[in-house]
Amino acid sequence: MDVVKHYNIKKQFSPIFKAKVALEAIKERETIGQLSGKFQVDPRQIGIWRKIVLEGTESLFSNKEKKRDKERNEIMEELQRLIGKQQIEIDFLKKKVGLFE
Repeated sequence: MDVVKHYNIKKQFSPIFKAKVALEAIKERETIGQLSGKFQVDPRQIGIWRKIVLEGTESLFSNKEKKRDKERNEIMEELQRLIGKQQIEIDFLKKKVGLFE
């Protein structure tokens, strides 16, 4: 009698696939159990993906992300300006002490 070892191989799903399954769950045309069989995904995982989509849709209509991105860009520009200024100062000092000719 052969003993079959079951390995817990974690399936990896693409973001597109997860979104598709979650949207199907949100539509509620089929039960989570039916979707689980149809897509070969654990019903608990479908529930998690559904919850992520429902909780994340609010941010699609929010200006907070745009404001945060603008702030990040402003910070990056300021840092790049400072780095450029410091590089000029370093080059000047190198010339002054004769390290850079």
